[in-house]
Amino acid sequence: MVKQSIFGRIAQLAKANINSLLDNAEDPQKMLDQMVRDYTNNIAEAESAVAQTIGNLRMLEDDYNEDVKNARDWGSKALAASRKADEFRAAGDVADADKFDNLAKVALQRQMAAENEAKGAEPAIASQREVVDKLKTGLDQMKNKLNQLTSKRNELVARSKTAAAQSQVHDAIKSIDIMDPTSEVGRFEEKIRREEAKVRGQQELAASSLDAQFNQLEDLGEQTEIEARLAALKAGGNSKPALGAASPASSESTVEEADFDKL
Repeated sequence: MVKQSIFGRIAQLAKANINSLLDNAEDPQKMLDQMVRDYTNNIAEAESAVAQTIGNLRMLEDDYNEDVKNARDWGSKALAASRKADEFRAAGDVADADKFDNLAKVALQRQMAAENEAKGAEPAIASQREVVDKLKTGLDQMKNKLNQLTSKRNELVARSKTAAAQSQVHDAIKSIDIMDPTSEVGRFEEKIRREEAKVRGQQELAASSLDAQFNQLEDLGEQTEIEARLAALKAGGNSKPALGAASPASSESTVEEADFDKL
């Protein structure tokens, strides 16, 4: 019963579908670690049980071999006793001949008992050998599964580390995209352009102001000339404009001519 239970557990573990178990696991790496521990422990238990089963088989085989040897030895003793009896009977010693014939019979009886013991042990030995072979096969399958689990676990850990590194790089790239240095440069350049445009506007405004001031100066000079000539007229002086002097504005000349027409 114990042997069958061990064999059933080995077969169940050996047939376990690792990929299916991983697909249904919340944390495959932790599950693999646990499975590796479970498999390792079960393999240790199975090895102990298989070793005990093999030991029992070897004891049966030793007993069988001992029975076979005993049967052979008792057969040899029966033959020797029978020959000795024949010698005594040929010599006319009937008593010793019967004695050795009886010894031969006892030897033959013991030979038959040993043969029966050996023959009775053969089915048990054959069955035990079959169990041992299955246990060894199952144990080998468990060890292969353990190797697969270990490889799968190492592969998963490596892939997990790779994925984590890629995720970090991706996050770094995203942060660079969000705070794109080129966009910052573009905004800074746009700010400088606005400042340069403002300076140009200020320069144009300053230039317009200077032109207005010069125009005011020109108007003031013309008015001054008019006042001077008017004063000269009142004083009886010459009111003839000086050569190169600025002529009055056309609009003012028109008004003066109309006023003269009224005189």
